[in-house]
Amino acid sequence: MSAMANAVTRERSDGAILVRLRGEVDLSWSQQVRRAVLDAFDAGLAVGIDLADVAYIDSSGIAALVEGLQQGRARGQRFALVAPSAAVRAVLELARLDRVFDIVDTPAALGGTG
Repeated sequence: MSAMANAVTRERSDGAILVRLRGEVDLSWSQQVRRAVLDAFDAGLAVGIDLADVAYIDSSGIAALVEGLQQGRARGQRFALVAPSAAVRAVLELARLDRVFDIVDTPAALGGTG
């Protein structure tokens, strides 16, 4: 597998904010991911984190997602993981976080409601 460059983009989609991550979310990049996740809540909309193009995630990346979950709950805004890759899903399942996070298959499933 060829290495993907890390990237984060943010867009408004169907009344929600979608943060798309690409690459490997590890300690060297997790603070940028954390900031992007938390900043997405400023719009006051539902927040989705698209993980389809994430090839690897470590505990620091998972921690950034957990912080997003907590922020969403505190603000009363929906927070969901969108289409996690097989690698991300495996980590979530191993930690049993697939039972904690709201996981949807497509950005349209966010719906923009909280």
